[in-house]
Order: sequence, then structure tokens, then C-alpha cells
Amino acid sequence: MKLTFIGTGYVGLVSGVCFSEIGNDVTCLDKDLGKIERLNRGEVPIYEPGLQELIAKNRELGRLRFSGELTPAVERAEAIFLCVGTPPLPNGEANLAFIEQAAQEIALAMNGYKIIATKSTVPVGTNDRIRDIVSKLTPHPFDVVSIPEFLREGSAIADTLHPDRIIIGTDSPEAAEKIAELHRPLTDRIMVTDVRSAEMIKYASNAFLATKISFINEIANICEKVGADVTDVAKGMGHDRRIGPSFLQAGIGYGGSCFPKDTNALIQIAGNVDYEFKLLKSVVEVNQGQRFNVMTKLRHSLGELGGKRIGVWGLAFKPDTDDVRESPALDIIGALLAEGAEVQAYDPVATANFKAIFDQADEVEWRDDPIEAARDCDALCLLTDWAEFKSLSLTEVQAAMRQNILIDGRNVYTSEQVDEADLRYYSVGRPHVGSLSQFEADPIAFYGR
Repeated sequence: MKLTFIGTGYVGLVSGVCFSEIGNDVTCLDKDLGKIERLNRGEVPIYEPGLQELIAKNRELGRLRFSGELTPAVERAEAIFLCVGTPPLPNGEANLAFIEQAAQEIALAMNGYKIIATKSTVPVGTNDRIRDIVSKLTPHPFDVVSIPEFLREGSAIADTLHPDRIIIGTDSPEAAEKIAELHRPLTDRIMVTDVRSAEMIKYASNAFLATKISFINEIANICEKVGADVTDVAKGMGHDRRIGPSFLQAGIGYGGSCFPKDTNALIQIAGNVDYEFKLLKSVVEVNQGQRFNVMTKLRHSLGELGGKRIGVWGLAFKPDTDDVRESPALDIIGALLAEGAEVQAYDPVATANFKAIFDQADEVEWRDDPIEAARDCDALCLLTDWAEFKSLSLTEVQAAMRQNILIDGRNVYTSEQVDEADLRYYSVGRPHVGSLSQFEADPIAFYGR
């Protein structure tokens, strides 16, 4: 099938490449000609394991091309996938300017029947707006289909090639069958529904997963107070098939481009129809506060943070991506600097992206490896659970530090690993490991020194 994907961000680029991998003729289109030039040189603008190899392979086979010219890309396509950004407006609503502009340009370039498929996350009713825009600008027949994406950064290729399910929202049986046939090499778990239900499925799915994360983080906070271990609690919960183990990993909360944006957008969608989504508002509130538990543990173990040297491991919002959007590290490093701490930080791939959006980047000392980020620190904070951090010798880490305080925001290490290194170790929702600091043992004497 001849396909065009408009937008070469995570969704458009990964989807386009994967559909070329299963034998389709794919054009990936973007207005950013600099990005197109980079892709045509074999440079991948995002970090996604395995993506560069698939691009090289399918370009060589002639099944994949990158272009900045919309009209020929639309004319040659049987189906056109909208994968443009829908960034949040100040009130939390999704900004549909890019979607509407793309719909107008598609309509003006059409030369016959097309399927216009929306993969961008859009509020309920958006595909109806797309239909209205296109119908006013073209005499050609077309169908509109909603195909929400469920990719996870860091495993986006596997999620595309081996999806849990495919949701197809349309009122056209013919378009539904064509899109279903396109996806059958990937899975037989294909659900066809109306357009508005498909749009809502995306928001409801992300909101529910975000709710699981905030729920287990609340349980973790209680576990710390009552002496329980949230790791065992989550494992015990996850054995219940009604609950399942996924998204029950306690930590410092979710970030990235999807969960924060989609939860806020769904709250706004509910508000637009005079419904207050109280549960989801609490989910967002819990998530925002959870990241600052790192600061609480630092103050508890060190006292005042002014003049203290704090190492930070991890800037991306999750491992195996260079995406720092809504990363907890943004808030945590900002709070550390605000309290007068000296910060030195390391991330395997996300440092450049972090520097580009963090206003106080020149106040941070950037390190090229994790041991150097820990060197001479009073405390070390692990904020992203990269595999590189899991494999390090904590004895070597402790030897590089000035004091031996490790705040593990992702529950990476076992008590055995920590005990071997003689660290004062603080995780999320698990019993304290290691000896008390001077401040914890006698805070009055500590301040009186």
C-alpha cells in the first residue's frame, strides 16, 4: 500500500519506518527541511534503539523516502496519516493548529479518493472537524479514520510491530477494511468502532495508566511511614489478574510528551462538557508532588542544601530515549539550584536536549560519565533508571563521593548491593538501608556545629 506520514516526530517517523519494514511504499513528510535533509543523510533526529538500522535498510530497498514536498506525497498515497504535534495550550487543551493546517493542505493536494487517518492524539470531535475542513476544499471523495497510537518511547519499534491492539474509528466499512488489512501483518487484535470512541480510547488509556502510577506512588509514601516495602506490595497486587503488574513501579512520577499532556487535556475535555474529573485531577497533583520527595529526602539527610554538591544521574524522563519533556529532572535540578546547591549531572544520551530547554543550564556542571557525576558529591540522586546505572559498582561510586548518600528515585538497587558499598540509601516506599547521617541522628547538634 502507498502511504504518506505527515510529521516525522516519534509517532510519524517510527510508524512510517515500521510500515515500510512490512513491505509498504512509504513517504515520510515534514515541513522542517533541515530534518528531511538529515534523514536523507542517514541521520536520525531522535534516539530510539534500532531505528537507524531500519531506516537504512528500507531506504536501500526503495520502500522508504523522506520529503518536504506535500503535493506529490499526497497524490501518490492511498492513505495519508496525520502525525503532527498537538502541544498543550496554556489552559491544558490540545493545540490543533497543526492538524487543521495539514487537513487544509491535504485537501488542496488531493487528486482522487484518499483515506485520511489521524494518529495524532486529538480531542473527541477533532476528526469531525477534519472532515469538515477537507470537504469544503476538495471535490474528491475521502474517508476519515481515527487510529490512535500507543507507542512507548524506548520501545516504539516493538510496540509498532507487535501491538497489543489496533483501534480503527470510522463510519466507512470500506475504509475500515482497508486499514484493517494494512495492520493484519502486525496483529489480529483489531477493533473497529466509531470515530469519537476511538478518540476517547487513547485519552482513557493514558489516563488510566497515569492513575496506576500515581496510585502506587501514594502507596509507596504510606509504606515509608508504616515500614512496608512497596516492591513486595506491588508484586502481590500484580499477581491479581484484574490488576496486573504493569505500571506499578513506584518512583518519582511520570513525565514525557504523552501522560502529562493527555491527562491535562482529558481534564479539559471533561470541563468543556461541564464534568469535573476529580480523580484525574488528583492523579496529576500526586504526580507533580512525587518528584519533590527527592528534595525532602535530601533535606532530611543533609539539612540545609546551600553549598552542598549534589550529583544527578539521569535527565531523560525514562531510559532508552533522549526525550526530556516534562522530565522530573527539570523540576528537581531547578529546586536544587534555588536552594543554593551545586549540581553536576550526567545522562547517557539526553544532555544536549536538556541543556536546550533548561533555563539554568549554565549553572550546572555537566559530566561525561556517571562516576565523574558522583565525584566529591555530598549526595547522589538517581532520576532515570538507565541500564548503565544498574550495572555500576556502588563501591566505586561511594569511593568517589564526599559523603555516602544515595537517593534512588527509581528503586534500582537491592539492599545487598547497597550494604556492600556502605551507602546511606533512600529509595521510594522501601525500608531505609544504611546508617543514619549526623543530621538524622541529632539535627540540633548538627545545626549547632
